[in-house]
Amino acid sequence: MRIPRKPSIVLLGALLAAAALCQSLPVANRPEDVGISSQRLQRVHAQMQADVEKGRIPGAVLLIARDGKIARLDALGFQARKSQTPMQTDSIFRIASMSKPITSTAIMILAEEGKLDIGAPVAQYLPEFKDVKVGVEGAAPKRPMTVQDLLRHTSGLTYGIFGSSPVDELYKKSTIFASKSLADMVATIASMPLAHQPGEFWEYSVSTDVLGRIVEVVSGMDLDRFVAERITGPLKMSNTGFYLTTSQAARLAHADSALLMTSADPTAKPAVLSGGGGMLSTAGDYARFSQMMLNGGELDGVRILAPKTVALMTSDQLPPGTERHTPVATILNSFGPTPEMGTSFGLGFAVRVDPGRNPVPGSVGDFSWAGIYGTYFWVDPKEKLVTVLMIQVPQTVNVPYWRQTRTLVYQALTK
Repeated sequence: MRIPRKPSIVLLGALLAAAALCQSLPVANRPEDVGISSQRLQRVHAQMQADVEKGRIPGAVLLIARDGKIARLDALGFQARKSQTPMQTDSIFRIASMSKPITSTAIMILAEEGKLDIGAPVAQYLPEFKDVKVGVEGAAPKRPMTVQDLLRHTSGLTYGIFGSSPVDELYKKSTIFASKSLADMVATIASMPLAHQPGEFWEYSVSTDVLGRIVEVVSGMDLDRFVAERITGPLKMSNTGFYLTTSQAARLAHADSALLMTSADPTAKPAVLSGGGGMLSTAGDYARFSQMMLNGGELDGVRILAPKTVALMTSDQLPPGTERHTPVATILNSFGPTPEMGTSFGLGFAVRVDPGRNPVPGSVGDFSWAGIYGTYFWVDPKEKLVTVLMIQVPQTVNVPYWRQTRTLVYQALTK
């Protein structure tokens, strides 16, 4: 089925209305006003439209902002192809691991308030990790796992679902993802051995879920409440959270086929508030979070973090000897924190540390992350650029689509 293209004047009107409705960022009068070519933006639209028609993606929302203003907000294809429900600019997506930067921000808020030391052992806040061992052999850790390790994925923890080591197999046999609460989940994680010595491997893992539990213990609040009161509420991200209202659920985007772990009722508060992968959001909301980070921790007069904290989070945090060629880094390819790709990892974000090596354009200092269901964002401080891509697709589509999106967005920049 071919989806009709809207005339540009209609698209601009819809963009303006949607931005106001979603409490998103201001809208540029013309893309050219922020150094982006309208003609070249049509290439982005045309390619994504073709991808919908070919069945590569069901639909998408793409938001491109520069100098704090939206240059393009496109909704293409279907929110649900099966019911022929068209995608809207305020459609809601399961953002999976794009929850991680938000949870990492919650940790840094507590650190700024002196309630948390990210250099301290995790066991200082979660005593269940005091006697954790390494490997199925039960070796002693060479040093304690720290909160910083959790933030940069050098904790020694794993996910289980991506690897095949003996510890990964223990995770697969466990019930951590069906726990009765976040506290129970973290207690089970602490009862299993680490996959690696702390600090020695970048291993994508349940680390950010453990961070979410630290937020609860230190703040005395459930994770969803802390995030709402200290981050999404102040930033007017009214469509971002761990579950939806009934009216919001009507705007939930769906993949063309079933995706891993997406069958839960989105309107029910989950038993486990997963700071590592449980949140939902819109392109407009996530652009506000991204713009806050680009602005050094502030948006519309509301300060979430200090500039130096943002600089710390978006700097290279991996020591030179860290092994990075782990299963997820390999899957992520261009977007994994490997030296041959010129990328590394900060505190909750991938960061670019070299202008070359990578097959996609970008700048030294740009930071980003993505979700297993296809969502992806990046912030390029040098170009004053924020881009948020919202799609729901199988994992096999993700990396090529993220590469395509970055290439198409940067080719539209004219200065």
